[in-house]
Order: sequence, then structure tokens, then C-alpha cells
Amino acid sequence: MAHQRSFAWTSSSPRSVSALAGGQHAPAALLIACLLALLLPLQALAKAPPPADGFADRKAVLTWINAYRFNPQPQRLGDAVQAMSRFGLLRDPDAAGVHVGFVAGVLASNQTRARSLINKLFPLPPPEQFIVIKGIAYSGLPEWRGLLRGVIERMPARRVQIERLLFSKEPATLDRLKLQSGPAALDTLWGLYFATGLYHPIQRMITVLPWTEETADVNKLTIGSMAKWTLATNASRDKALLDLARTELEYATPAVRKPLREVIRAAQTFETQKIRKTALAAIAKVKANPTPKQSKWLRAAKIGQTVLALGCIAASVTGQVELGVPCVLTGALSSAALKLLTGPLATSSGFAKP
Repeated sequence: MAHQRSFAWTSSSPRSVSALAGGQHAPAALLIACLLALLLPLQALAKAPPPADGFADRKAVLTWINAYRFNPQPQRLGDAVQAMSRFGLLRDPDAAGVHVGFVAGVLASNQTRARSLINKLFPLPPPEQFIVIKGIAYSGLPEWRGLLRGVIERMPARRVQIERLLFSKEPATLDRLKLQSGPAALDTLWGLYFATGLYHPIQRMITVLPWTEETADVNKLTIGSMAKWTLATNASRDKALLDLARTELEYATPAVRKPLREVIRAAQTFETQKIRKTALAAIAKVKANPTPKQSKWLRAAKIGQTVLALGCIAASVTGQVELGVPCVLTGALSSAALKLLTGPLATSSGFAKP
């Protein structure tokens, strides 16, 4: 009988486990069966082919975005947006500013191919179609209205929003985007930089640095602090940005010169934590005002909202993916900065209180 049982097992008969289960080798047989159950799915997974678009996970999307301005591949934009959707990067419009700005930048840099690139962004579920609408409007292309009309039939759930945008006397284009409206505005400018490598979105962020001296408006103070922190952290890892900051310093107004000089000094010495500590203390002081001017987006930044590491504020503009993955994937650059300035890390560090 022992010989028969051994033969039954080695022949991989379906009866082998049940036969042994009643005998003295039951524990060993069950263990082997469990191991096989675990290994077979893993073996199948190992043999699974990589996705056709080349974006296997969120990190792959970010890696491509980070490197894009050095090696533009506009023909992959549609695949990238589909991957963003697949990995949940477009679920929260307020946390997708980087991606919106990136799409806008790619379209702006490829005017003659814009219509074809836009068509490849589809299909997208209605809640995520904002990236198409804003990407087109923020591109700044002279024919952006015509491009948007060309895809309105593909977004029937968004028709009212699109028509309102098309016929508005002051449409919500990127040049009209108010930076004090919230962190998504800064994120959008970073996305535009990723796509183009142009300096004007960075120069626009530099214009809000004087807000770091604000003593009454906590909204402006917070946005200015975000801009200052992200600029310093990124410039510490991106020589081109540091060089731009030095050039801008030569022509800066007195109000910009002081905070910009602090950005440069922090980037050169890798002491960006000083900027964070100063910002936290200033924000706490203004919030102590009995009636501080505070927007809804700032009131929504409650304690416990994030577990992001401090290093995620680096926008990863240098291509060092490990520094930027948490930011871009869960919200983005200044969105993460806002949460860190007002969240548990601030409290635990002793620089701010709820």
C-alpha cells in the first residue's frame, strides 16, 4: 500500500492528496498542496506579457513624464493618459494638476499634430474627461476652441461644461488661472514644465514668492510657501532650474529678490528644511488671527490627511523618480506640500498645531 500511495502522489493524481490525508503523511501532503496552490498563480503571473503600451505601473508613467522633456515622444501621449486612468491617477481632479499641465504642454508643443493626439486620449470615463477639456484649453493653442468642438460628441456627459467654456467671454485658460485658487494651479505649472522644459511656468511661480511675507492672508502665504519650497527642493537637484533662479535674481523686483535669494541659498546648501520651518511658523502665526482670510481648499487640508514622506515634495524634475513618486502619483507637488505644511508631520515636528 505504501508503494501505491507513493506512486499515486508522484503521478500527480487528483486522488493523491485525499489518499494521503487520511494517513501518516497527511501534514506533509497538505503542505505540498498549499505550496502548489500558491506557486501556480505566481508562475502564471511571471509569464504574463508586459502591457502593450509599455506602462506596467504608476512608476513607469512617472518615469516617462520625468524624462519626456529630454526625449519627447508625443506619439505615446494617448497611451500615457490611458495608463493614468488605469492606475487611478485621474480619480481626483484636484490632485491631477501635474497630469493636466503635462497634457497641455505636449499639445502646445505639437500644434500640427494636436488633433490626432487628442483623438488618441479616448476612451475615458466621464469623471476623468476633465484632463482632455483642461488639457486643450490650457494648451494655449490659437485653435483650442475648434479642437474642443471636434471632440464634444465624444463627451456627451460634459457637453454643458464644454459649451460654457467655449462661449465664455473669459474662458478658464492657463493664462487666467489664478495661483491663489489652490495647489492644483502650481501643480499644473509643474506639469507644463515637465512636458516642455520651458521656463515661463517656473517664472510665473517665482512671481508669487513675495506672498511668503504675507501677514494677513493665509491663502497667499500658503501658496507662496508652496512655491518657495518646491522651487528650492527642485533646484537643489536640477542645475537648469538653479541657473534660472540665479538669472531671475538679477532682474527681480525688491519684493521677489529676498525670497528668491533664500530659494537659491537653500538649493545650494540642500537646506530646504529651513524654508519649511519658517513657513510653518508664519502660517501658524497668521492662523492665530481671530479672522484669518482662508479659502475652502485650505480649510479642507485637515490633520491626518496624508502619510507622504517629507522627500516627496521634490518634483522629480531631475529624473530621480524615487523622489517624486509619492507626489505625482497621489496628488502632486504642491498638493503634497499643502498637506505636509498643515498635516501630522507639521504637528509632530512642533512647528504648527491643528
